[in-house]
Amino acid sequence: MPVTDVYSCLDPVRRSEGFAEAKLALARSGLVVLPTDTVYGLAADAFDPAGVRRLLRAKGRSRSKPAPVLIGSADTLRALATNVTADVRALADRFWPGALTLICRQQASLRWDLGDSRSTVAIRVPDHADALALLGDVGPLAVSSANLTGQPPATTVEEAQGQLGEAVDVYLDAGPTPGPLPSTIIDATGDVLRLVRAGMVPLDELREVASAIQAAEPD
Repeated sequence: MPVTDVYSCLDPVRRSEGFAEAKLALARSGLVVLPTDTVYGLAADAFDPAGVRRLLRAKGRSRSKPAPVLIGSADTLRALATNVTADVRALADRFWPGALTLICRQQASLRWDLGDSRSTVAIRVPDHADALALLGDVGPLAVSSANLTGQPPATTVEEAQGQLGEAVDVYLDAGPTPGPLPSTIIDATGDVLRLVRAGMVPLDELREVASAIQAAEPD
């Protein structure tokens, strides 16, 4: 199979073929570009250190910026994260699936290597049918935006291909994504919830659920 194959998720036959090839690639430490509800993502099996290393190399990203993890259901949160507070649970219940990433303390029993995470993990459930279908098939994926570090995130497969090329094994094409805004990131590892990155979910909507979220500090 050519490593540059693109599979349209808008065609049922090609979608089925693409999912089959994506699952094979992920099982072999390969990389898949997939659509999400924000921008296109570059994915590897979250529990495959070799695949995650390939992801970081393909992006030109250092281990100091560990890969976030996409999951298919909020029910998986407790399997991956510890010290999940009532506010964190409420945010997940309200905004997942959706464009909210929660940084949590990871379960000590997890055997993965997402980078220099300092025992934390950034988790999200995307609101995109194709992404959720793949996650339902293969489990948690380490996913970062499908672009080279420092370049604009890709909102089309063509943009992702232009930057990542043959570093990716399978491209799944569902047409343009809503981007360019990424997900909003909340740090839930401390005593107080803190906004790390403003994104598609506004802070005032988050505060309707967890009123004590601290705003991001100015640069």
